[in-house]
Amino acid sequence: MFDLSEQVAVITGGGKGIGQSIAEVFAKQGSEVHILEIDRASGQETQMKIEQAGGQASVHACDISQQAEVVAVAERIFQQSGSIDIWVNNAGIAHIGNVESTTEEDFDRIYAVNIKGVYNGMRACVPLMKQQKGGVILNLASVASVLGISDRFAYSTSKGAVLTMTLSVAKDYVKDNIRCNCIGPGRVHTPFVDGFLEKNYPGQEAEMFEKLSQTQPIGRMGKPEEIAHLALYLCSQEAGFITGSFYPIDGGFITLNS
Repeated sequence: MFDLSEQVAVITGGGKGIGQSIAEVFAKQGSEVHILEIDRASGQETQMKIEQAGGQASVHACDISQQAEVVAVAERIFQQSGSIDIWVNNAGIAHIGNVESTTEEDFDRIYAVNIKGVYNGMRACVPLMKQQKGGVILNLASVASVLGISDRFAYSTSKGAVLTMTLSVAKDYVKDNIRCNCIGPGRVHTPFVDGFLEKNYPGQEAEMFEKLSQTQPIGRMGKPEEIAHLALYLCSQEAGFITGSFYPIDGGFITLNS
């Protein structure tokens, strides 16, 4: 089950955190993985881990906010590999602030990566998937897509857009055999969390980590590999009847905090 052999998968932001775990899990299941990363060095670290485990991976330096770059990389992968069967829009950035404290520059930066980056990815892969008569798109949304979270104005705006873009693409391309879904993670323990705590709570990292962990009703943060396993399911043939859906994976955050 969940065999991705002979499947070509593109993962944006696959150099660290959730994207890295998705890349590793997909490669383990037999996929030829292509990592799009603005930070080429981190992408190469993921590539090395995958190859050491016996998998296939390539890294492509790419700024997902630039449509021409994304389209060019997608077309190159398609020509070299013969298909793009799976496209995972994972890359994203965070921001803390309400509408008053969010500057225009902050908002534009979030828009460029979290909204335009996802649009660029789908704009690049959909025509190629139509050519090959099918494919799977998975977008990384958030619990913030459907629930109000304090001091996350720009971030929540962007993740709400990811959800509605998912629904739109699923509707428009269902007859082309293209499935499009999204995942809504809660708080996940990634290097970003550790960096955030180190920067904002020096000397209190352990205490604040526990406090943040307890905001999930299940009592802990998620693990990147747990998100990756859900991504694997949704991109596999076993999920062939699923499109236009939002899947929370949040330790009960949405339903038990509502």
